[in-house]
Amino acid sequence: MKYFGAHVSASGGVFNAPLNAAAIGADTFALFTKNQRQWSAPALKDEDIAQFQANCAANKFRLDMILPHDSYLINLGQPDPGKALAAHKAFAEEMKRCEVLGLHRLNFHPGSHLKLISMDECLRRIADGITKALAETRQVMAVIENTAGQGSNVGFELEQIARIIEYASADERIKVCIDTCHSYAAGYDLKTPEKYAEFWQKFDYLIGFDRLGGIHLNDAKAPLGSKLDRHDSLGSGTLGWETFERIAQDPNLDDVPIILETPQPELWADEIKRLKAAAAAAV
Repeated sequence: MKYFGAHVSASGGVFNAPLNAAAIGADTFALFTKNQRQWSAPALKDEDIAQFQANCAANKFRLDMILPHDSYLINLGQPDPGKALAAHKAFAEEMKRCEVLGLHRLNFHPGSHLKLISMDECLRRIADGITKALAETRQVMAVIENTAGQGSNVGFELEQIARIIEYASADERIKVCIDTCHSYAAGYDLKTPEKYAEFWQKFDYLIGFDRLGGIHLNDAKAPLGSKLDRHDSLGSGTLGWETFERIAQDPNLDDVPIILETPQPELWADEIKRLKAAAAAAV
C-alpha cells in the first residue's frame, strides 16, 4: 500500500497536525514536534500527547507510518566539540519526543563538515550521534535523509549514507529517506525509466530496500547535478510529473511514508489526489 501525505503545520499544538493532514486527504504526514528553529522546547504535555494520538486514531493515521522531522539547527557532523555535544543532546531529545508521542521514525539531515574536518571524520561523528540517540530510546528509527550536496553538507551520495550506517555498526533502527529533489540536484537522474531503475538498483545494493524509511516527494527548480536544494510543485519543475507517477506505481516503494514538501500547500490536496489515482491505476 502507498501512504501519501505532506509536511503539515503543528501550529497551536502537535495534536493539530493530524487534523491538518486529514483536511488534504492524506494517508500519513510529517511534522515538527517542536519549533524547528529553536534548540529547546517544553516537554510535551500528557493531554497534548493523548489528543495527538486520539486525532491520529480518529483519522486512521498509523503512528508507525508518520515521519516527523528534527530541528534544522542540529548538525551531527559538527566539528567543534562543544557544539557537537549540544547537537547530539538535541537530537536525542528529538528522538525522545517522538517516542512519547508513540511515533516510530525521526527524519533528519545528516550534517555538515563546515570545511573544517574531512568528509570521513564528519561521517563518523554523525554515526556517533545516531548511536548515542538510539541507545537512549527504544522504538524510534533514525531516518537519514539524503541531501542535495549544497555547501558543505554531507549525505548527497548513497555511498556516504552507507558509510554512516557502517560506522554506526549497521544498527537495524537506522533507515534512509530519499528526497527526489535532493537526489536530482546531487546528480542522480530519475527522469527516464532506465536511470530511475539504475538509481534504485544502486540504493538496494549499497543500502537495501529494507532500510527505506521514507520518501520526500519534491520536484526540483534547478537542473540535474546543480547541488541546489530548491523544491518545486509536482510536475512544475525539472523532474516532471512522469517521475512521480513512476514512484506512485513502484511496488518497491510500498509501505513507507511518502511526504510532500512542495512549496504550495494549497496544491497538496490535488497532488495527493493525483498520486493516489496514479497508484490505483497500477493495481
